[in-house]
Amino acid sequence: MNHKRFWKLANRAFNVLLLIALPVLLFLLLRATDWNEVFRLLREYRLSTLALGMLIAFGSYGIFSSFDVLSRYYIGHPLPVRRVFTVAFVCNAFNLNLSSWVGAIALRYRLYGRLGMSTGDITRILTFSLITNWYGYLLLAGVLFVCSFPNLPESWSLGQSGLRAIGVLLLLLGAAYLLACRFARRRAWGWKRYRLNLPTWRLAALQGLAGASNWSMMALLIYSLLPSSASYPEVLATLMISSIAGVVLHVPAGLGVIETVFITVLHDHFSRGELVAALIGYRVLYFLIPLLLACLVYLWLERRAKKLRRRAERREAARRQGAPAISPAADRG
Repeated sequence: MNHKRFWKLANRAFNVLLLIALPVLLFLLLRATDWNEVFRLLREYRLSTLALGMLIAFGSYGIFSSFDVLSRYYIGHPLPVRRVFTVAFVCNAFNLNLSSWVGAIALRYRLYGRLGMSTGDITRILTFSLITNWYGYLLLAGVLFVCSFPNLPESWSLGQSGLRAIGVLLLLLGAAYLLACRFARRRAWGWKRYRLNLPTWRLAALQGLAGASNWSMMALLIYSLLPSSASYPEVLATLMISSIAGVVLHVPAGLGVIETVFITVLHDHFSRGELVAALIGYRVLYFLIPLLLACLVYLWLERRAKKLRRRAERREAARRQGAPAISPAADRG
């Protein structure tokens, strides 16, 4: 057996073991939860708290969707910003609830393709958006971990010193990307079948700002649903850990992963009932409601796809011929 096949099988076995262990651990954690307390806390959420939560959630989706808008400027495509923003919102909602294969990849290729965008441009938008998300993660998680957030349980072998070391590494990676965008003479980079043209350092800085802002808004929503004694940096750092765990396990919406990490890390600060209630509220406000809206928008997009595609083709033809773009009056609707 060659090394490549060995590590591939080892990775699969590791993921299977984690997927088996996760529901068992979650069951053990939730078994001792006072569900009467959870339901009581859910009923006691004020309308103003839920309204603020919805505002934060859609603010986060707005920032999240701006990743594709930045990507559109990066590749110089003429597709109107509002079209890009709408497609990005739908794809992000499906991505968060189902999987990256459905939302981030399949839907983007379908919806952008229906709008006349080439496969190559769609791939570049997808790649740039992914980099934006995880570049923001590197910067934000790096700062938090260096500052020793969150306070890890004593049972975790990593410890605070290990967490700080990871934070330093993340910040170095983030700085390396920005410096490469600023000073590298070689702008095109590739690894296997992946290719990246480095953006300007200003656009890279916007990537970091947008990515970090989105993660911050997600944590702010959870923070707003917890008791007033909650520490925002602790909540944000815990979300950072739970999110990367969800990615490693390939669990759609991080279902069970987020709950397990939050209960494990923050159990000394809140009762399990308080944490479970806040996370249920988080899932409803950040996952389910936007998904329902995204389904409606998706149906609307499909209904108008042919008309929008014709307009996109006219814009692309005008760009290639060097002719003026179609006037705004012709693009209404």
